[in-house]
Amino acid sequence: MAADGGPGTRALGALTAPDDDLRAWARLAPLGLVLLGAGTCVTGDAAVGRGTGASRRRWVLGGTVGLLLQGAGLSVFGEAVKRRALHDVRTSSAAGAA
Repeated sequence: MAADGGPGTRALGALTAPDDDLRAWARLAPLGLVLLGAGTCVTGDAAVGRGTGASRRRWVLGGTVGLLLQGAGLSVFGEAVKRRALHDVRTSSAAGAA
């Protein structure tokens, strides 16, 4: 294993510029938050529908869609956090090397 972080680390660094990670973070973070919020609203609406006696099909389908949206939102937001961390690490290591 190489001392610089393992095989392929240098190649990966060459493929992804820090600015690309920052741009991806700027797109993904708001999208993840919107998906998470939409999923919470849809799940809440399904819960209210269940409590008020809506048809089982309506609240089960709504709850399922809401939970899928929440999961997607968490995944997208997690990717945004990863991209920001990569940007910060690359930026700080580039500043330390200079």
